[in-house]
Amino acid sequence: MSALEKAPAALELLNVSKRFGSAPALESASLSVRAGTVHAVLGENGAGKTTLMRIAFGMLQPDAGRTLVSGAPTSFRSPADAIAAGIGMVHQHFTNVPAMTVAENVALGGHGRFDLKRARADVPRVSASAGLPLDPDALAGELPVGAQQRLEIVKALARGARTLLLDEPTAVLAPDEVDQLLHWLRAFASGGGSAVLITHKLHEALAAADDVTVLRRGMTVFTGTPATATTDTLAAAMLGEAAAPRSSATGERSMQPGPVVVVATNLTLHDPRGLVAIRDASFALHANEIVGIAAVEGSGQRELLLALAGRLAPATGTLKLPARTGFVPEDRHRDAMILDFTLAENVALHGAGSRKGRLDWRSVGQSARELVQSFDVRGARGPRPELTKGRALSGGNQQKLVLGRELNGAPSLLVAENPTRGLDIRATEAVHERLRAARNNGACVVVYSSDLDEVLGLSDRVLVVHAGAVRETTGQRDEVGRAMLGVTSATLAPGSSG
Repeated sequence: MSALEKAPAALELLNVSKRFGSAPALESASLSVRAGTVHAVLGENGAGKTTLMRIAFGMLQPDAGRTLVSGAPTSFRSPADAIAAGIGMVHQHFTNVPAMTVAENVALGGHGRFDLKRARADVPRVSASAGLPLDPDALAGELPVGAQQRLEIVKALARGARTLLLDEPTAVLAPDEVDQLLHWLRAFASGGGSAVLITHKLHEALAAADDVTVLRRGMTVFTGTPATATTDTLAAAMLGEAAAPRSSATGERSMQPGPVVVVATNLTLHDPRGLVAIRDASFALHANEIVGIAAVEGSGQRELLLALAGRLAPATGTLKLPARTGFVPEDRHRDAMILDFTLAENVALHGAGSRKGRLDWRSVGQSARELVQSFDVRGARGPRPELTKGRALSGGNQQKLVLGRELNGAPSLLVAENPTRGLDIRATEAVHERLRAARNNGACVVVYSSDLDEVLGLSDRVLVVHAGAVRETTGQRDEVGRAMLGVTSATLAPGSSG
């Protein structure tokens, strides 16, 4: 046995459980990170990976379980405790302040007085020793994505991190940036550091990690090394037993598809950085069908949904859309509602970018009252419920209002992005019923959910997006899951290329 194997683990999480309300996020999950190694953590969306890392970093308190650092039991009440213990976290969504310089961002969160002079000296020293070059005077908001991530790592290293927790660090990087990051992680581990790499990408785990742990539904279901694992065994651990294809209600396609509503031909889309998100995709969508979009985060599905909703123009190729389209975005507070507006004003936002002339507020108010009643939007009070502020509604009722607004006027196409995220069981079923009703009334409904079971349960057919390619599958859970991970080839959608 080597000295590395004999040494106590740099970080251990033993039998950790965590619930949010009645929903279990972790159930006796365990993770042991050996010193001087890279440890990959895999799992489907919602498997509990990020929750486990947030507990390791002191952002959340576990309901049960133990944390050990270098073999010593410890308890983190906050991220400050974790930082003091030599643990740093690189979040999936960067925490840099865009209007501040690199040095100012490094100085934030340190101990004692805000010492910019010291931070300006620390940045070149730390970045040079780590091989992560950064200009201390550059504005964080003007850095390219790869440099912003280097800044997150340098912040952690400047605070003495010896164990790094990286949550989906490659999801926003270009391929060459991914290679550079993984090469850096190997060098960091060779120098005695330890790293936890959360990823959906099996090839990254097998190529970069010394050890691999798989979580499924909040439980640790596999721990091993790349030498004892393959993409097939890891995919099987992540996905569990295959499920039969399901549709909205009967397990079979409940309606025959209607006329073609959407046609994409050799469609290429770019993300906000100008990188290819969808590549050379061709497909057709029909009336009277729910088309599920299955993908792991960062695969290009966000850009595809925006394009289908008419919010993103093709870089190349063509995309023919119907005149009437509804869009239910993932973040209703950022992209669908203005919380300090009344319900009537929020209803009036529908089609605001294309509508001309003056608003008939009496008609808008009447529409809002009808939506409140027909979609059972609760929380709107008084004789004029349309004057209720948006923030007075619960999340589920806000979502019902947005869905009702987007379905108003019977659109030919409805695009719904994670339409039930954060909703309880009752509100979720209400949204599902409305999506099915829209399909049955002649609309084409496109649904993306990070919950694969929800996609399979709603959809008449499923398109998988992986690494910018759009493919159609049979709807078998195992096939869909493997296609999402890029393990096996799926049947190409008619006329599509991947």
